[in-house]
Amino acid sequence: MKQRHSTGAPSKLRIDRERLVETAVRLMAIPSPTGQAGAVSDLLAGILREDGFVVERPEGGHPVAPAVAVRFSSGRPGRTLQFDGHLDTVHLPFVAPTVEDGLIRGSGASDMKGGVAAAIEAVRAIRDAGALSAGSILLTAHDLHEAPWGDGRQLDQLIRDGYVGDAVLIPEPMHEPLAVIGRGSATWKVSIRRDGPPVHEVRRPVDQPSVIAAGAALVAQLKTLNDRLSQPADPLCGSASVFIGQFHAGEIYNQFPQDCWLQGTRRWLPGTDCRAVESEFRALLAELARQTQTEIDCDWFLIRDAFRLDQADPFVTAFQSVYRERTGAPLTIGGKMFVDDGNSFWTLAQVPAITHGARSGGAHTIDEWVSIDDLVRVAEVYALTAAAYCPNPA
Repeated sequence: MKQRHSTGAPSKLRIDRERLVETAVRLMAIPSPTGQAGAVSDLLAGILREDGFVVERPEGGHPVAPAVAVRFSSGRPGRTLQFDGHLDTVHLPFVAPTVEDGLIRGSGASDMKGGVAAAIEAVRAIRDAGALSAGSILLTAHDLHEAPWGDGRQLDQLIRDGYVGDAVLIPEPMHEPLAVIGRGSATWKVSIRRDGPPVHEVRRPVDQPSVIAAGAALVAQLKTLNDRLSQPADPLCGSASVFIGQFHAGEIYNQFPQDCWLQGTRRWLPGTDCRAVESEFRALLAELARQTQTEIDCDWFLIRDAFRLDQADPFVTAFQSVYRERTGAPLTIGGKMFVDDGNSFWTLAQVPAITHGARSGGAHTIDEWVSIDDLVRVAEVYALTAAAYCPNPA
C-alpha cells in the first residue's frame, strides 16, 4: 500500500466500533484450535489486504498456518511499537460468535480474537487519522500459543527472524494490573516403572519394587523442594514452586501395578536459569530411581521463561500517561500470575512487553465473552500509545 505521512494529530483519532466488532466476529467465526489456525490466519491476511495494508506471511517454522505481519510506517525515523496476538484457541467445543447486550460471546472472544481485533482497529485508526508523526507500527498474529497443544515456537522463530519491535503490546485478557514481573513455567510428567507385568497383589513378587511407594517418595521429596523454594518470595508474583496435580497408578484396588505417573508444574523467578531448573529436577529423579530400583523418565515441557518489565522504560511511561489520560489514573503495578508471549519477547529479544486487554471472562471455557466498550478503549489506548512512543528516537 502507499503509506500515508501522518500529521501527528491524535486528536483526530477515531475508533470505528462497528468495524472493530465486525472484525472480531469474522475472526471468531472460524474455528482455530491450536495447531490449526491456518484458515483464520488466511482470513486475517485477507481482511488486512482489503484495508489496503501490505501483508507478509512468515512461516515461523509452522507452514500449515503461516503468521500474519503488517508494517505501517510514518515514513520518518523513530521507534517501532509492535502489537502482537495469537489466533489459536484452546481445544474445547466451538461456540459461534454472538453480539448482544454490549458483549461479544463465543470461542476466542476473551482469549484473544477480540483483543487481536482491537489491535487491528488501533492500526487502522492511527493510519486514518494520520496520527503517527514518526516511527512505525508492526502488527503480528500467529498460532501455537496455547499449551499443551502449542509451545510458542512459531512466535519464538518470528522473533529470531526479526519480527520484533522496540516494545510490544499484547491484548491478552488481562486489563489490570500492569504486570512488571512474572514467573517462568514448565510442565512435567514423570513415569515410574518396574520390570514384569501387573499382578494380583497377593502374588506380587517380593523382589520387585513398588511403583506406588516410589511415587509416594517423589511426592514427599517434591514437598520438601517446594518448601525450600517458597523463600524468597517476590511481593508481586510470589515464590518459585513445584506443584503436583495428578498421580495415577493401577487399574483396580488389588492390583500390584507395573507403572505409575505424576504430572505437575515447576515455576521460577526472574534471574533463575531455566536450564538449571530442569537439571535440578532430573537429578532428583535420577537419585530416586537409584534408591527405589525403579526406572524413572520425565517429559519436561518449557512453557515460557520468567519475565520483568522496567517501570522506568520510556514505553511504560508512554503507556501509563495515555492510560491515565483515558481513565483518570495510572494502572496499578502488579505481577503476572500466568505466562504469556510477553515472556518470550523479554527472554529472546530483551524487548519490554505490556500485556493489556479488554474486560472479559470465560477464557479457557466454552463461555467466553468480552466487553465491546472495553475493546474500543483498548484500541484507543494502543493507538495513542503508538502516537506517543514511536516518534522519539529509537
